[in-house]
Amino acid sequence: MKELHSYTIRLAGGRLFSLDSPQVMGILNVTPDSFYAGSRQQSEEEIGKRVRQIAKEGASMLDIGAYSSRPGADDVPIEEEMARLRRGLTIVKREAPDLVVSVDTFRADVARMCIEEFGIDIINDISGGLLDRNMFRTVAKTGVPYILMHMQGTPQTMQQAPHYEDFLKEVFLYLAEKVARLHDLGVKDIIIDPGFGFGKTLEQNYELMNHLEELHVFKQPLLVGISRKSMIYKLLETTPEESLNGTTMLHAVSLLKGAHILRVHDVKAAREVVCMFEQMTAV
Repeated sequence: MKELHSYTIRLAGGRLFSLDSPQVMGILNVTPDSFYAGSRQQSEEEIGKRVRQIAKEGASMLDIGAYSSRPGADDVPIEEEMARLRRGLTIVKREAPDLVVSVDTFRADVARMCIEEFGIDIINDISGGLLDRNMFRTVAKTGVPYILMHMQGTPQTMQQAPHYEDFLKEVFLYLAEKVARLHDLGVKDIIIDPGFGFGKTLEQNYELMNHLEELHVFKQPLLVGISRKSMIYKLLETTPEESLNGTTMLHAVSLLKGAHILRVHDVKAAREVVCMFEQMTAV
């Protein structure tokens, strides 16, 4: 069992947020085409219901996305992404003002809008700054924490033919180079996401999970996002809708390997895993 490293991150407005114990981040997709149909919310009523559910079931964090990153997803114009987020964030701030809010976007202008207009707490960039060269400087200027994820390719191409000469070495070097650049720009709070399912084969995803604890070499908090992904349902020959059991199993493994944040569709189930994990580690 990997001992959980203690971290505190500084959110919007200078608020401190402790990661001394594992946190659950509920997913809010204000999109029509996310890979898991049960996570798609579009109407104000659907968004409000989902936000209340995330809060009621015990999440401390919420991650809102308006651009589907599923393999082969259609491109979304920046104006449409902004419009979806403005509508969604208005509801989030009204229904659950105490939740730590992360915005899932790879566009610097979208990130800046969400920070300036809504005071959101964290930027979650699936591209590690590769899809918008202004993202790192925007994060540095605004001072918000940044979730750095590894991805090979783009959402449209990442699963067509993932190829690495040395898979783990390349993932670690990618993250190391990005962490160094962010630190050079003055970004103080970085959260590492190894990017399960983003430009990786099924076998590579499990290899990465098997070595997850080695990511603590970066001395940054660790986020794991494996909820209902294809590494589960393709292995088990089922569907995203039938993947909660496999998700729960991998959440337990992630916590044992020192994950600080679980990004999930099913908040109640994830909170139960965290509760049992904390009881086990307390005795």
